[in-house]
Amino acid sequence: MKKQIAILGSTGSIGSQALQVIEEHPDLYEAYALTANNRVDRLIEQARKFMPEAVVIANEEKYLQLKEALSDLPIKVYAGVDALCQIVESQPVDIVLASMVGYAGLRPTINAIKAGKTIALANKETLVVAGELINALANQYHAPILPVDSEHSAIFQCLEMNNPLEKVILTASGGPFRSCTLEQLQTVTKAQALKHPNWEMGAKITIDSASMMNKGFEVIEAKWLFGVRPNQIEVVVHPQSVIHSMVQFQDGAVKAQLGMPDMRLPIQYAFSYPQRVKSSFERLDFTRITDLTFEQPDTTRFRNLALAYEALHQAGNMPCIVNAANEVVVAAFLEDRLSFLGMSEVIEQTMSRVAFIKEPTYEDYVATDAEARRVAESLLASVKIGRE
Repeated sequence: MKKQIAILGSTGSIGSQALQVIEEHPDLYEAYALTANNRVDRLIEQARKFMPEAVVIANEEKYLQLKEALSDLPIKVYAGVDALCQIVESQPVDIVLASMVGYAGLRPTINAIKAGKTIALANKETLVVAGELINALANQYHAPILPVDSEHSAIFQCLEMNNPLEKVILTASGGPFRSCTLEQLQTVTKAQALKHPNWEMGAKITIDSASMMNKGFEVIEAKWLFGVRPNQIEVVVHPQSVIHSMVQFQDGAVKAQLGMPDMRLPIQYAFSYPQRVKSSFERLDFTRITDLTFEQPDTTRFRNLALAYEALHQAGNMPCIVNAANEVVVAAFLEDRLSFLGMSEVIEQTMSRVAFIKEPTYEDYVATDAEARRVAESLLASVKIGRE
């Protein structure tokens, strides 16, 4: 039987690569549902190629365009956030690939968990915002969560049953500004920030990588995925992106997962787990690797990583506040309304201005997200943070 896969965010980088995995293994996987937020033309193209049972466009204004474009095909067409949340509950769905960007992925992922689906998690914000709630629901509804982020997939692949971890070691490429001084970082442009040295990703995650907020979110995510304490999560900068992450056991032994910087590998592993299936992906050639280097991250130049650790230590709704503020500042940076270093300033001030809740409910997360966005936007409007 083919595994039926619903892809939340099929038009994005992860979703598109997931479809490449499905295309390579048509005997194993089938796209049951494809969803997008706004990119209706791309969704139409994917639907005509992969012939899913259903497609969903979150932006209801694009519904008629989508419906008319697929009117000659036996594909169900839906629109709106509610439809997005309902499609993941469909009985035939085996795996839900949560690859939507940002906070928007939280609600449909919760619905999928409550339906008992296997979650291939690429949307790190889900665990960043509401990790404790997500873990509780996953346990309650017996919904496995399999990591798709290359770093967390690497850690997952290194785990040993009955051998507890001393620590996990997340590797970071360092992004395009690894060697820049603070003075240089004051004037970097979005065009420079969007040029990642190793990975091809969407705009939001590429900016997060450049600011190291992406790594900060991965630190928070690691806590919930692997049940480790904040002081058991280490970050090392590894510019070559050959070692995707490592684990250290209590006897001092270290295991690492290596491979080419290709997101299709962790996507495929999440789909096939616990088995591995053959792929045509490029192989690592050790004779061409001249060196593997490692260095400490600089949290003075890359303040976002320190803010993420601070949010993790405070716990409660603080990671939710950081995530909401980060989504606001990244959008502002991409719109040339805020400098690169100004992003950290707005996030830090937002953390101090939004009410802290030690044991938040889902409703608290929703309210916190809205309030943090309002505060961050007000800071953008009233204070020239980091701008000339």
